[in-house]
Order: sequence, then structure tokens, then C-alpha cells
Amino acid sequence: MIGLFLAQVLMSFNVAALPVSLGGIVESFDVSPTVASSAIVTYGLAVAALVMVGAKLGQRIGWLLAFRIVIATFAASALMMLLGPSIAWIIAAQAVAGASAAIIVPALVALIAENYHGPQQATAVGSLGSARAISGVTAFFLGGALGSLIGDWRPVFVIVLALAVSVFLLSFRLRSDRGDRQVQIDVVAAVLIGLGVVMLTLGFNNLNAWGVVLATDGAPFDLLGLSPAPVLVLVGIVLGQAFFIWTRRRMRRGLTPLVSLDVLRSSRERAAVYAMFVVVLLEAALNFTVPLYIQIVQGRSPFDTSLAMMPFNLTVFVTATLVVRFYRRYPPRTIGLVGFVLTTSALVWLAFVVSNNWETLPTILGLVVFGIGQGALVTLVFNVLVTAAPRELAGDVGSIRGTTQNLASAVGTAFAGALLVTLLSVGVGRAVVEHPELPPELVAQVDLDQVNFVSNDALREVLSGTTATPEQVDAAVELNEAARLRALQLGLLVLGGLSALALGPASRLPTYRPHEIPDPSPEPTD
Repeated sequence: MIGLFLAQVLMSFNVAALPVSLGGIVESFDVSPTVASSAIVTYGLAVAALVMVGAKLGQRIGWLLAFRIVIATFAASALMMLLGPSIAWIIAAQAVAGASAAIIVPALVALIAENYHGPQQATAVGSLGSARAISGVTAFFLGGALGSLIGDWRPVFVIVLALAVSVFLLSFRLRSDRGDRQVQIDVVAAVLIGLGVVMLTLGFNNLNAWGVVLATDGAPFDLLGLSPAPVLVLVGIVLGQAFFIWTRRRMRRGLTPLVSLDVLRSSRERAAVYAMFVVVLLEAALNFTVPLYIQIVQGRSPFDTSLAMMPFNLTVFVTATLVVRFYRRYPPRTIGLVGFVLTTSALVWLAFVVSNNWETLPTILGLVVFGIGQGALVTLVFNVLVTAAPRELAGDVGSIRGTTQNLASAVGTAFAGALLVTLLSVGVGRAVVEHPELPPELVAQVDLDQVNFVSNDALREVLSGTTATPEQVDAAVELNEAARLRALQLGLLVLGGLSALALGPASRLPTYRPHEIPDPSPEPTD
């Protein structure tokens, strides 16, 4: 279990280290925050696009062999992060890490399902949730501390490399398994789901750069004036539907599907997937928003970011570990509804109390309440899927989990970036119109079509190249501060609305408790 625990830590630590390194990456390669966030999106895209194929590869060549291979490639991705000379290397490194995680994710589920049953299985699944949470705590703390003390964002990925080496060595203590060469990989389904995920992620990730509706100058092309970003989202949805139609057809004909839809055979399991998507999206959006605001807007250190996120990450860790104790007393539906009520309340609360000071008691309280809801939900919905599926479908459960979580993470990061920049653009444009102290001839010297989150110092530097007087510079900085804070508040309010919508699928979660249903798999005879 230590090896499996550390494997989950490895993936989660890598993902959590990226937001806290955001400011350093922006400074090192002189790119915008949205470009730097492409590394986060790329990782999630690779996992989501390849995890179903990864599950079949694991079944075909054997989970242990596949596990060792991809842990080694994950180590290679850490070396690329440490040595990469450009942002392209950083993005490529996360693509390699994501492709590796596409096999690690279903491997963890398959090994847990094989070795643990009943309450022990719930505890083992909970340990993966706690590993994910403790990774966030340590990544933010160590990343912030190392970034502040050493002045470089790269040393945190030395820890990623050390974790990969440790897991590889511990893998030789795992029980060996044999692959099944008769397992077939549905190439058509793999292409449909892979392209669908890529289209969805690219579309969401470029809503800001290419335009939400109408194409901007930064769009690579346009469709009768329309932005390609929403078109890609639509194409991704169509490809996803085609994947389900194709898979159902193969199952009716008795052929092996890329992923068995039996794991989603009832509305309760489908509700668990919907709930998982929303809660991971919300977590990714918050993990992008807070470092963006603290490091880029306020110009503070990565260590300040780690301290600001500490209440949230610690709460998620504790809740994910302890929530399994409530499974015998309360059904999943009750825990799910309470969880989403907490996340909704916390986000709405934060929208009204957040300020330029993240250390205030109301802000900390909001992060703690959100962490309680998020920690309970991410473990709960995974347990619902694992409990309902027989062991032979554990790899399929893992692939569904991997696709959902990583697509949600990529979409959440991209959605948060596009939402906040759009709100900021609207706020800045409105402020310019309403404040005559910024005359049109001065505004014409600044490209308002490329509004993004910048620090006060960066804004002053931009304005120094214009005809702005010192008084006008001060006025512009003050207006930008107000617009940034307003964009953050409105963004949190929108996220709160998404959380409230998730009460619908949460109300369809199972009403049974795990110990009240039989294990869907037969007990082993040896």
C-alpha cells in the first residue's frame, strides 16, 4: 500500500507543484500566465485523452510491467522540467507526465480492487484521496518555501524525480501479475474519445485567446467571423457522443469495448461521474485562481501562495482521510448533498469577503469550508463507482475516473483563466469609459484588446512608455486594482453557481451504505 500511496502522491504532487510555480515560469520564460497555465492543461489533456487506452494496455501487458515503465517515463518528465530551456519543453514534459499517468491511474484502481474488499476497500480508496490532498499541502508548502529561499521554481521538481525513483524501487515488492494478450484495443473508440478530449480541452483553453464568440486577432482562423474555440468545444461534444454510440454498438455485438459502459449502467453511477467532474473542476479553478492573484497580481512570493492555500489543502487532506468513517452512518446521497452545499456556500461567501489580504479570518474560513466539502466529495464519488463495479471492471472504473478527473482539471483551469480575463476586460473597459481622468488619447496608446492580469509595477512600466502623467498613472493603477478584485469576486460567484447546479446529480447518488450491499465480485478461492 505504501508504493500505491506514493504513486498517487507522485502524480498529485506534480500537478500541485505547477500552480505554485506559475509566477516563476512566467518570469523565467517571459510568457503570460495563460501561456504558462498551458502546461497544467496539457497534463490533464494527455491523461484524459489516453487513460482508456492506458487501461487496456495495462490489462494486455500486465499491470506491474506497465506500471514500472510509466513510472520511469514520469521520472524522465521530471528531468525535462528541471533542464528544459523554454516553455515548449515545460509543456512537452507535462505531456509525457500525463501520458504516463494515463496508465498509473487505472493501475492503482485495479490493484486496490484486487487486494482489498468491503470496508478495507473503502479505506484504501480513501487513502488515495488523502494522498492526493497531502500532495497538495506539501507541494504548495515546499514549492513556496524553495521558491522563496532559492529564488527558483525548479527545485520542487527534484522532489518529483525522487518520488518517481522511490516508487520504481518499491514496485519490485508488488505482487507480479500476468497480462492477457487476448485483450483487444478498440482503435476507433480510442480515436473518437482521444480527439473528443483534445477538441474540448483546446476549445476551453483558448476561449480567451481566440474569442468566446467572435474571433480575435489571435485566433489561428475564423469561421465566418466566429471564434474556433467554441466550435472545437462543440466538435468535442459530438465526438464524445459518437464514442458512446460506437461503444454501445460493440457491446450489443458481443465485442470487447475500449471501456465497459456497465460501470455506468444506472443513474446513480452516472450521477457520481457528473459530481466528480464538477468537484474536480471547482478545485482546479480555485488552485489556478489563488496563485494567479497572489503571485501575478500582488507580486508576492510562492511561499505566500503556499501559506494562503494551506488552510484549504490541509482541510482537504483531513476530510478525505476521515470521511470514510461516515460511510456506515450516512448514505452517499446525504454526504454528497451536504458536500455541495458546503462548496457552494464557501464560494459565495468568498466572493463577498475576499480582498487583497488573503490572511483575513473570513477568507481563511471560506477556504476551510470549501476544503471540507471538496475533500468529502472527491473520495465519496470515487467510492461509489468502485463499490458498484466487479473487480474485473476495476480497470474500466480507473479509466472513467482518470478521464473525468483530468478532463475536469484541464477544463477547470482553462475555464477559470478565460472567465477571469473576460471579466477583467469588461471591468477595465467599463472603468475607462466611466473615468474621464483617463482621456481617449491616453487609452488609445494601450492595447485594451490584450488585457490580462498584471502587477501594479508591470502596469506602471507599461504606462511609462505613454504620455500619461504621474496622476494619470496612479489613477490607472487604482482602477486596475478595483477591476482585478471585482473580476475575482464575480469569478468566485460564477463558480458558486456551478457548484449549486451539482446538487442535481448529487441528489441521484445511492441511498444505500457500502456495508448494506454485497461485493459485486465473487470472493477469491485462493
